[in-house]
Amino acid sequence: MDIRPILIAAALLPLAACSTMGGGADPAPPPPPAEAACNGDAGQSFVGRTASAETGAALLRATGARTLRWVAPGMAVTMDFRPDRLTVSYDGAMKIERVSCG
Repeated sequence: MDIRPILIAAALLPLAACSTMGGGADPAPPPPPAEAACNGDAGQSFVGRTASAETGAALLRATGARTLRWVAPGMAVTMDFRPDRLTVSYDGAMKIERVSCG
């Protein structure tokens, strides 16, 4: 009796098991686009103002963004794009340097 076919089948069996992991379900679909997109132009008048909770609330109202991300000097941020997010960078003196959407 030739044992090679049995050894080959035994070696391939773990690979076949891995290919069916996950129950055959499709990956989750991406989230739907945000209903309210950010208007970065509307926030440009805030450049030079002092960063504060009140300023942040005013920025959200002015730009229509849903979320606000403050970026401190030297802070690392993700590069993912979110049309409903306002990103506000400020300097060491808490002065807003940059206002952008995404």
